[in-house]
Amino acid sequence: MTVQNHVFDVPYYQPIADECALFETAFNKGLPLLLKGPTGCGKTRFVEHMAAKLGRPIYTVACHDDLSAADLIGRYLLKGGVTEWVDGPLTRAVREGAICYLDEVIEARKDVAVVLHPLTDNRRRLIIERTGEELQAPPNFMLVASYNPGYQNVLKQMKPSTRQRFLSTTFDFPDAETEVQVVAKESGLDVERSKFLVRLAGHIRGLSSLDLEEGVSTRLLIYAASLIAGGMPVEKALQYSVVEPLSDEPDVQVALRDLIAVVYG
Repeated sequence: MTVQNHVFDVPYYQPIADECALFETAFNKGLPLLLKGPTGCGKTRFVEHMAAKLGRPIYTVACHDDLSAADLIGRYLLKGGVTEWVDGPLTRAVREGAICYLDEVIEARKDVAVVLHPLTDNRRRLIIERTGEELQAPPNFMLVASYNPGYQNVLKQMKPSTRQRFLSTTFDFPDAETEVQVVAKESGLDVERSKFLVRLAGHIRGLSSLDLEEGVSTRLLIYAASLIAGGMPVEKALQYSVVEPLSDEPDVQVALRDLIAVVYG
């Protein structure tokens, strides 16, 4: 569920606009930040980059349908015949003055929002009802959350009362020139071949007829480039990293392969 990072080597991230300045200002002012955008466009890498740049440990929580407030705060566990309280990742982040990143926060259970509210206003407090503690978040604690608006439905929408407690910025796939730089840097593939991958991605993202939930992500392009850089033929690399991940439908897969053939000539 969580990853704790105390190693501050700064992961590569190519800024798109003023998101780095926004994050740093939010951190300095003790304000929570919400990142919105499609899967694989760099939200998590951005948070990891900024945490390392600011020299703060980060607790990353991959939210899911069964994630409850207790999973974040902590619970009593039996250890060696003795019941002990064990902090959850959010509590540890508050105690240590770390960054807590809730990835796809909208997937979590509704009781999570109740826990977050006192942390995302001027109180900046975490209330642990089970122990009676009330923790005051230190200045270097920051709460960051993300979600993909494209996957929202009637049952999973962020309430205005929660959304308006965060600063918010929208992420999207970078422009072609920037995406080429990212793909080449992350995969080790040369720039010229990376350009073909980015051009292919542009075609896929522009097609509405394929009925894809989302276009190919920058992450998948990096996977494809890594396979190609490792010596795998382009056709096989794209089958494993683009065609198969994007759809299970045979007709859609055929259409994707046809498009790949056109782009690569």
